[in-house]
Amino acid sequence: MSEPGPLTLGTAGHIDHGKTLLVQRLTGVDTDRLPEERRRGITIVLGYAPLVLPSGRRLSVVDVPGHERFVRTMVAGATGIDLFLMVIAADDGVKPQTVEHAAVLRALHVTEGVVAVTKADVADPGPALEAARELLPAQEAIACSSRSGSGLDELRAALDRAAARSTSRAGTPGAPILHIDRAFSVQGRGVVVTGTLWSGTVREGDTLALLPGDARVRIRGLQVHDVPVTEAAAGQRVAANLGGVRLRDVARGDALAAPGALAEVDVLDCALELTDVRHGERVRVHHGTRDATGRAAHLDGDLWQLRLARPLLARDGDRVVVRRLAPPDTVGGGVVLEAAARRHGRREEVLDRLRRRRDGEPEPQLESEPAQQPVRAVEAAPAPPAAELAAAHERLREAGVALISETQLTEDGAVLHALREAGEAVRVSGRLYAPREAVPEVRERVIELIQAEGDITLARLRDALGTSRKSAQAWLEHFDGARVTVRLPDDRRVLSRRYTQPQAR
Repeated sequence: MSEPGPLTLGTAGHIDHGKTLLVQRLTGVDTDRLPEERRRGITIVLGYAPLVLPSGRRLSVVDVPGHERFVRTMVAGATGIDLFLMVIAADDGVKPQTVEHAAVLRALHVTEGVVAVTKADVADPGPALEAARELLPAQEAIACSSRSGSGLDELRAALDRAAARSTSRAGTPGAPILHIDRAFSVQGRGVVVTGTLWSGTVREGDTLALLPGDARVRIRGLQVHDVPVTEAAAGQRVAANLGGVRLRDVARGDALAAPGALAEVDVLDCALELTDVRHGERVRVHHGTRDATGRAAHLDGDLWQLRLARPLLARDGDRVVVRRLAPPDTVGGGVVLEAAARRHGRREEVLDRLRRRRDGEPEPQLESEPAQQPVRAVEAAPAPPAAELAAAHERLREAGVALISETQLTEDGAVLHALREAGEAVRVSGRLYAPREAVPEVRERVIELIQAEGDITLARLRDALGTSRKSAQAWLEHFDGARVTVRLPDDRRVLSRRYTQPQAR
């Protein structure tokens, strides 16, 4: 019998309900590693530990904050998990963050898990167990005490059963994609990033794209829970030692992916379950370890378009969480049907395509296609002629840092799609594109100018690049979204904190 694939378990629950202590008792690892966390007695950043179950199966554990101020951090940790451990204190019961964390799990479609009712040695766990069954009726609920150890064996057994019901992502087709939740520097080794591998396999020596920006980096080494490995599979917590990048060039919210497998997108067509959200309302959208504000445009039923103020790194089929800005609260989430969407209204042909994607139905075929080959509409169009593709590629390279619009680049959507899929065309802002090699070139120029002069203005960048005001504006907006720069009230830009703070040693 083959060994079961890797899984990642995420904690959830209200502050002070004992998540971190419970993880410590289950794994032997104190995931609160920061002095401030230990001084204040609360989790602030994501923590990680390996958990060996009674069957011998090994899970990766992500311990998340429970305070309402750190919900963004909680969502960043929850987006890569396969099953959950919801923690509810017997002496406190279900609280606001218990309910919100349950909403986040529903939005991410994390359906398997266990509820641990902690502090059963200081209060009757009965009422909390009953409330847990109402909130998460499909999950086992176990009363336990981290201090006395009672119920922990039963909890481990319940987690083993939940893991057996869960499906590992390892071995499923797909390019490697890792959304980064931590980046730091190790003396003598350089930059290390961590995250849960969403899909594919990464191997030592691989060259991947670092997004946003599409820079190329090499995997110099890999670890899974402090153990060196030569390759890692989807569903594992991975630490990757990167070559070809500096610490100031990478941060939480970035992603590693096979070149061309992931792109920056700011308009998403989605199927969402939302509570009390109006058409055009401003919301915050969470995906991977990144989030962006935007507006939710209602199309029909559960079909929505999310129009974002800065790009996310999403693909078709990914899950998103939607939160209200004020008062902050999770209002739902769902699945991305089309990540590289354009702004559109309620045209029936568009709605019909989205309904088919939502329902998993084949899209209408072109009359010339044989009936046995149902394909998505974007795949139904013939591949662009090599001559047209080459001509568009040449126009893109000639434009360089001056940028080129979609209509100037090509009138054939298949040509643009092919260039983006190959990683040759990078959308800078709006409908303006640059060749791949121009992005790191302009980024370095912007950094050099700010370091030399203290800040940069639109006019200064326009002159430095020898381009138009429109192109300079697009570049500045791109680097604002990538968190290279920060826009000040008077429209000057300065470097973001990750480009100014000293590297960790």
